Amino acid sequence: MTSHPSHPENSKPVFLFDVGNTQIKVCLAYPQGLGQCYCLPATNGETADSLGLTLVSICNREHVAPESIQAWVLSSVVPPLTGLLRTACARFFDCPALFVPGDFSLPLDNHYARPQEVGADRLLGSFAARHLFSDSTLIVVDFGTATTFDCIQDNAYLGGLICPGVLSSITALGTQTAKLPQISLEVDALDLDIGTSTRQSLNHGVLFGFASMVEGLTQRLKERLKAPRARVIATGGFASKLMKITPSIDELAPDLLMQGLAAIYFENLSSEKN
Repeated sequence: MTSHPSHPENSKPVFLFDVGNTQIKVCLAYPQGLGQCYCLPATNGETADSLGLTLVSICNREHVAPESIQAWVLSSVVPPLTGLLRTACARFFDCPALFVPGDFSLPLDNHYARPQEVGADRLLGSFAARHLFSDSTLIVVDFGTATTFDCIQDNAYLGGLICPGVLSSITALGTQTAKLPQISLEVDALDLDIGTSTRQSLNHGVLFGFASMVEGLTQRLKERLKAPRARVIATGGFASKLMKITPSIDELAPDLLMQGLAAIYFENLSSEKN
């Protein structure tokens, strides 16, 4: 879904940030669409200077002057990084750092019992899905540090499920079982096979195990929502691999959160001008 638009002289970009527990995904965005996405490590050793210099380097690579950036637009599930991000923005870019939600309200009816408890990434992904797809009922599956399932009906965010993440599950296995080998999680077969080596057993166990989880939970959610035709949208690094081996995913949206950040910013900008 990522596009690579031409950049008119009078079209100022914004920097988009999806700040997760293990990585920071960034890209430049224009009213015409998204640019190239980059993934940076979200490490404890990062400083405002190191982050700012990295982002300046990305601007240089994209032939964009840092002073032309009109805003940073951020979704973060890591509150300790907020101050660092604001400092880097002020020092190296001299533009506002705007957080979603917080500086922007998302036009979804939040049905969570305690609305403030919903992660920014879950709300933003749900808004982005609602923005991109017209189906009445949507299920967004995000393969991040955790695997989340979020349900949207009409303009309402209903809530969802939080399950273990793929990499965190493998890491947990590795720390408890010293003899298990490292695996690549590459799809080497479209059908489940009985593993004849530890590596193959792990690879198929993880891949088809998570595929079965997606199939089972999306089917149960559809029944619960009374929406057998609900569209299932998958995002996150593991989504493209699972889509090859399960028919339960209808749409692959690798840049779903970036699409949501761009939409909420440019729609608000347009309404302010009008």
